[in-house]
Amino acid sequence: MNRRPSFPARLDSTPAPAAGRAPAAPAKLPAVPGGVGLDSQVVRARMVQRLAAQGIRDQRVLAAMGVVQRHRFVDTALVNQAYEDTSLPIGLAQTISKPSVVARMIELLLGDANAPRLGRVLEIGTGCGYQAAVLSQVAAEVYSIERLRGLHDKARDNLRPFRLPNVHLLFGDGMAGYARGAPYAGIIAAAGGEAVPRAWCEQLGLGGRIVAPTVMAGGQQALVVIEKTSAGLQQSVLEAVNFVPLKSGIA
Repeated sequence: MNRRPSFPARLDSTPAPAAGRAPAAPAKLPAVPGGVGLDSQVVRARMVQRLAAQGIRDQRVLAAMGVVQRHRFVDTALVNQAYEDTSLPIGLAQTISKPSVVARMIELLLGDANAPRLGRVLEIGTGCGYQAAVLSQVAAEVYSIERLRGLHDKARDNLRPFRLPNVHLLFGDGMAGYARGAPYAGIIAAAGGEAVPRAWCEQLGLGGRIVAPTVMAGGQQALVVIEKTSAGLQQSVLEAVNFVPLKSGIA
C-alpha cells in the first residue's frame, strides 16, 4: 500500500511528498461515562439492539455504532431524534443517513468477518462527519471528501472534539476520488449517481470493495457493491435506497 500523504492536504495538482508516515492505528473515541439522557450509553445500546434485530451481524459494526454519539452530529433542535432510525437534515439540502443504512453499508464494506479491520478507506460525501467517525472505529485510515464547503467546515467542527488521528477531511470533488491516498481497501459513497465513477474503480485496491447507491434503469436508486478481483470488477445490486444525488464540482 502506498504511504499516505501528510496533512493537511489539498485536492490539487501539488506533487505528493516523497515520504509520509505509515498508516495510523484505528482511533479510539474518548471514554464516555454512563451519563444521562442522550449521553447515556444505554440509549446507544438500545439503538444497537434494534440494528441487530434488523439484521446487522458484524460485531465490529455494532460496537462502532454503540461508541459514536450520533446526537453530537445533528442540530440542537433534532437531538431528541438522534437515535431513531431516521435520516435527519444537516443543512444545504443534505441529510445524515439512518443508523440502519450506515451500519448496513459499513457491514458490506467490511466483507470478511474474520479480518480485524479494514485498511485505508475513502468516503465520498463527509456530510456532518458521523459516518467518518463510525468508519474510524473499523478502518486503519479514513479519507473523507466533501464538495460543499459549509458541510466540510461543519464536519471538521463536529469531529474536532473526538481527536481522531486516522480521519482526514478533504474539501473537493468526490467524483474524482483522491488518487494520492490510493489504493483503497474500501470506498463508500453517501450520494447516488447514474454510474459509479471510473476514478473510484481505478483507485480501489485488489480485493477491495465499493459500496454506493446507484440509479438503476427505472430511475430508482439501489445499493451496489463492486469488488475488484484478479478477474476484474464484479458488481452486485442489492436493495432499494434513497440518497441525495451525486454531483461533481465544489460549492
